Amino acid sequence: MALGDAVQLEIEDDGVATITLDQPDRRNALSAAIGAGIVEALDEIEESDARCVVVEGSGGSFSAGGDVEAMIEGIQGDVPIDERVRHLERTTNETMARLVTFPLPTIALVDGPAVGAGANLALACDVQFATEDAAFGFVFRQVGLSVDAGTSYLLPRVVGENVAQELVLTGDIVGADRAEELGLVNHVYGDDEFDERVDEFVETIVSGPPVALRQTNRLIREGLDKSIEQALIDEATAQGIVFGTDDHEEGVTAFFEDRDPEFEGR
Repeated sequence: MALGDAVQLEIEDDGVATITLDQPDRRNALSAAIGAGIVEALDEIEESDARCVVVEGSGGSFSAGGDVEAMIEGIQGDVPIDERVRHLERTTNETMARLVTFPLPTIALVDGPAVGAGANLALACDVQFATEDAAFGFVFRQVGLSVDAGTSYLLPRVVGENVAQELVLTGDIVGADRAEELGLVNHVYGDDEFDERVDEFVETIVSGPPVALRQTNRLIREGLDKSIEQALIDEATAQGIVFGTDDHEEGVTAFFEDRDPEFEGR
């Protein structure tokens, strides 16, 4: 399904929803069209029976940062600064917040550059897989800008404050292996095994208990901003929800019957 001319969405019968950024001529930069397409896709997915979301780019790029063409238009067209800020809030901010807080597990497949806002799109997902051709950079300084698109929230949580400062102050581009060392991605695979490894991981996710995984996903995302006391209370509350599901009964029954559980999401 095409969402405008910038994003493709496919929801498969096995529970996998794939969002493809599809402006390869612009290296899938986070344009207003791509941002709106991602939000629309997530809305469609949340109303479906999907259990897992995959985000990828087309044409050998994941996403090459912010929309530089829009920046040029803003400068040459003498667009007022407050209007440009409101545009950022309506597009990039909404997209990033929606992806970070999305209830289903999300997986970024990074092939080629993921820079600036594009790097944050990858970090906004729960898990990141990269090909050996992937490259990450938080290059806002190169266009004379401070960080945006959630960098100050996402990057220190992933790599720590001091490494985050180094990456944003220098704007250095790091290759796939270095990105894996820093924790920007979970795994790097060569082309000969990338699809197989991703498929194995996705199958593990979609075969799991959907209600429990949604609660787990939310708790992990929120955990860094809580005290241990609040985290324990929220975990107990979530278990109170999950204890009442058929999937919990199925999981316990399957354990004692020494078989694989068949979770149905209720």
